[in-house]
Amino acid sequence: MKTFKVKVIPNAKKNEVIMEEGKLKVYVNVPAKDGKANRALIDILADFFNVKKRDVKIVSGEKSREKIVQIEI
Repeated sequence: MKTFKVKVIPNAKKNEVIMEEGKLKVYVNVPAKDGKANRALIDILADFFNVKKRDVKIVSGEKSREKIVQIEI
């Protein structure tokens, strides 16, 4: 299991993952409303790390742009 610090950028033009200064920066093309950005974040990270969605968990920062995410790799 790996833990990552993640900065989420909602309402981006496209979904994208960038490694920056030891942190993941994830652009999601949905608004941060009603948990949509969190669900999109899980989908994007699951695709990026080639794991199932259930293997990606938001540990803290669910209502913040700065999150800590655990991924079962």
